Amino acid sequence: MQNALANPLRLLLQLCMSDFLDFKTLQRPKSPNTYLVAPAGFADQASPDEEGPIFFCSTDSLFSQVEALVAMRKDWRLKALDAQAGRISFIAVSKLFKFKDDVDIAVLPSDGKSTLAVYSASRVGYSDMGANAKRVNDLLASLQVT
Repeated sequence: MQNALANPLRLLLQLCMSDFLDFKTLQRPKSPNTYLVAPAGFADQASPDEEGPIFFCSTDSLFSQVEALVAMRKDWRLKALDAQAGRISFIAVSKLFKFKDDVDIAVLPSDGKSTLAVYSASRVGYSDMGANAKRVNDLLASLQVT
């Protein structure tokens, strides 16, 4: 993955905020306010809502695309980034009520191509009215186009 020394903010995030969601041990709440996309066998304990898509590019390329997408969104605040591990975590803030949702992404190799796992979860409330599913699917659609 890209050299973190090229960007001081990236380096700071890697050094200070290295805690990421563990997809392998993820246990989702009973409330319908999360959404999970993951490749088969990666987060089976959490029962993904759909399987992670395959991208016809390297993990480095996909990670760069995800990083750029997060950076250009004003309503997404980067929480942690580890380019070597292919991990990004950010907070998505809703426009109207300023609700904060946590989003974790893992970029993974897949037979010379790449895939990813994405988990989006509301911090408060029982139902998210489909906000997490929409966010994840919009993110995936943006990556499919690039």
